[in-house]
Amino acid sequence: MGAQYDGGRGGGQERRHGLLAPATLPPMPVIAVDKPLGLTSHDVVNRARRALGTRRVGHTGTLDPLATGVLVLCVDDSTKLVQFMEADSKDYLAWIALGGASPTLDAEGPLGEVVEVALPPEAEVRAVLAGFLGPQAQVPPQYSAVQVGGRRAYAVARSGGELDLPARSVVIHSLELLGVYGSVEEAPRTFSRGAAGWTPDSDGRTFTLPPPLGRFPTLLVRASVGSGTYLRSLARDVGAALGVPAHLAGLVRTRVGRYDLADGVSVEHLADAAGLPDLAALDFPRIEADERLARELRQGKRPGHAAVGRHVVTLNGALVAVVDGDGEVLRVVRAWA
Repeated sequence: MGAQYDGGRGGGQERRHGLLAPATLPPMPVIAVDKPLGLTSHDVVNRARRALGTRRVGHTGTLDPLATGVLVLCVDDSTKLVQFMEADSKDYLAWIALGGASPTLDAEGPLGEVVEVALPPEAEVRAVLAGFLGPQAQVPPQYSAVQVGGRRAYAVARSGGELDLPARSVVIHSLELLGVYGSVEEAPRTFSRGAAGWTPDSDGRTFTLPPPLGRFPTLLVRASVGSGTYLRSLARDVGAALGVPAHLAGLVRTRVGRYDLADGVSVEHLADAAGLPDLAALDFPRIEADERLARELRQGKRPGHAAVGRHVVTLNGALVAVVDGDGEVLRVVRAWA
């Protein structure tokens, strides 16, 4: 994916809507957008391109049309950072409806298998959720962008077919049950951010969920997952573990890496968004280089160094490279001139 910021929109430190205008943005800005219901991630990218007067805009992880929340955009040279941000962990609020299946695994529908379901005991649900923690093999939804043999799963599904999608390795860090409710309408939709994450709060922010497919017992779950995890698949699998069909009735992404929903800008204010500089976007330890080390890394050499693991290398505060160290030498993953 590509991205660019229009740096020629006038000078000065103009402020609009309390945010720095684009003329003051750093050279490699990253913007956390609060994606509304109904837009695809690509829709948001297109709006950003129009608002910023550029084609070079990309994002670090797709968010489904029926989901809302944090979508991180990379603009201008920050598109070079996408590969380092795609693996960021993500936090969600998920409303899982029990008793009704959906081919899309979410509220887009239509409804498939429907069964009568009593409210499950919270202790049983918590035991089931605990079984999904850690590394998992997860089968993606048929309605997804996963490719098999050059064919997109969603394209095949829309034509009435089905692909044999292999399970993928994902990691689920935490699943916290916030409550069991008689329907998605009865479940909380108003939340505030606290030390433990986004929590139901009648004085907080109200989230918009898609129209429900029916009245189904609903689990409200706060989830933290690794890259590549499908919450729609998780809803399906949690239902299966409870012995019933299930689908994802609503989803809000509250965090991507170091970007929280509370800090997101609306799509209407994209033109005024105060982007963060590249170094603020990269959540790695930092090595401050001298001229020799910076030159060798830019030349693709492997200079000696005691660092272990992935690091950001800077020179006088400017980004030089992202490297992997083995305790003896540094290997360049990507360098900047």
